[in-house]
Amino acid sequence: MELTGAQIVIECLVEQGVDTVFGYPGGAILNVYDELYKNKNRIHHVLTSHEQGASHAADGYARSTGKVGVCMATSGPGATNLVTGIATAYMDSVPVVAITCNVTVPLLGKDSFQEVDIAGITMPVTKHNFIVKDIAQLAPTIRRAFKIAKSGRPGPVLIDIPKDVTGATTDYEYVKPDPIPRMTDKITESDLDTAAEMIRNAKQPYIFVGGGAVISRAADEVRKFADLIDAPVCDSLMGKGAYPGTGDRYTGMLGMHGTKASNLGVSSCDLLVAIGTRFSDRVLGNPKTFASNAKVLQIDVDPAEINKNIIADAEIIGDVKEVLNRLMPKLTQQDHHDWMAHMKDLCKKYPMEIPKDGLTGPYAVNKIYEATKGDAIITTEVGQHQMWTAQYYLFNRPGQLLTSGGLGTMGYGLGASIGAAVGNPGKKVFNIAGDGCFRMNMNEIATATRNKLPIVEVIMNNHVLGMVRQWQDLFYGRRYSNTVLDDGVDYCGIAEAMGAKGLRATSQKEFDEALAIAMKTDTPVVIDTIIGSDDKVWPMVAPGKPISECFDDKDLK
Repeated sequence: MELTGAQIVIECLVEQGVDTVFGYPGGAILNVYDELYKNKNRIHHVLTSHEQGASHAADGYARSTGKVGVCMATSGPGATNLVTGIATAYMDSVPVVAITCNVTVPLLGKDSFQEVDIAGITMPVTKHNFIVKDIAQLAPTIRRAFKIAKSGRPGPVLIDIPKDVTGATTDYEYVKPDPIPRMTDKITESDLDTAAEMIRNAKQPYIFVGGGAVISRAADEVRKFADLIDAPVCDSLMGKGAYPGTGDRYTGMLGMHGTKASNLGVSSCDLLVAIGTRFSDRVLGNPKTFASNAKVLQIDVDPAEINKNIIADAEIIGDVKEVLNRLMPKLTQQDHHDWMAHMKDLCKKYPMEIPKDGLTGPYAVNKIYEATKGDAIITTEVGQHQMWTAQYYLFNRPGQLLTSGGLGTMGYGLGASIGAAVGNPGKKVFNIAGDGCFRMNMNEIATATRNKLPIVEVIMNNHVLGMVRQWQDLFYGRRYSNTVLDDGVDYCGIAEAMGAKGLRATSQKEFDEALAIAMKTDTPVVIDTIIGSDDKVWPMVAPGKPISECFDDKDLK
């Protein structure tokens, strides 16, 4: 049948199983939005307050559901406002398809009104991107974009469509999408045998799980593997939920704000099995001293990650779930009783303590964990509150923590919480933010209100840019350059003005009361949580230092 380009966009989205799109209309994309109106019974469109909110919402939707997230924007500034969200998704390997519309083909390259080369701009931060100048290529391009976004190591793909292409007509036929197989073509018996031999020879093995294990949804396999080789398990920020935070083998996060137990344990292990992690600088500390006593076995779907930041002694390239399922039959039950006992002793010696007095970030996060029974979807912004969340909320499943790990995007969490709430109706969703981050995209509270999403926004309000101030305090002679935000902004008033419920907590008792109200409220709630300006995230590793040199406030004293 003959359809317009705009109709083909809708039909292809339905083909791909898309039921939700996040976006913001404008002149160049009007044809597509007209078709969205006609097809609102097939595709639910969530109008955000800003295009960046749409890209973060698509990201949160994708991470929490395992589906591809879709966002839309018009040409020029609409398209460029998506870029931060696209880059966030790229750094964290999130399958997002961004659809933008541009000026008509004859006007391209002529500095036309609201024209920008969005394909050129996003080339470094997309897995692939397209500009479709021929309507005959529109449907095949959309199908290819979804396949690219989902396959192998996932990532964002952008499709830019000139307005005249959305208005032109051509024949369209429904095509059922092919299933996306897990990547296995590079898994070899030789690599599996080498890995099995390394594991058998290890006396003090350690498992380090990253975001790849979350993306692969390999939690069951990671748990069985850890039991089989009898090893402790730590994770990266992106790896939260790949191994249960309540598990007996779990020693906490690794790296700059990881636990002392994990940092000391990895520094003394003789085999580090790295599963789906890119070994970021925040994990490594000093790469020359990282796991210096260990052989490194790296498992990753992306060959580009092998030997990029750490030289591996052996590697297996392939989907984490598939690799572990093929590796485990080559192993018999291992026994490292003394090593496990040593690690449990370290965990007892260096516990993650919650300050008993006053309202603090750790206290608030722990209370959220208790109130939600560890079952909520948690999104965060970036900074101290993000680290406290990673340290004190025990994540037990993939897709439960949504946070900007690679790009470190302040303003990510609120949009992501909207995507998570839309994609997981009935599930309680919390966004844990700092006051500095909340300022960046707080207009999305209006989006949550408009869509009646029961999101709880907890602002860790210390009236400063907390993480930057912590560095200024420890490494910059307490010169607090442009990090003080004590300007009297009333976040509860802002929340109420946008239709949400605003609550303020200045003590543990007030926070407990506000949290109890939020848990029973089916509309957006903002809890302005007043904490100390000089509260810090502990432990910490100074930039460029070995992770074994982690310290806390007791060490400073």
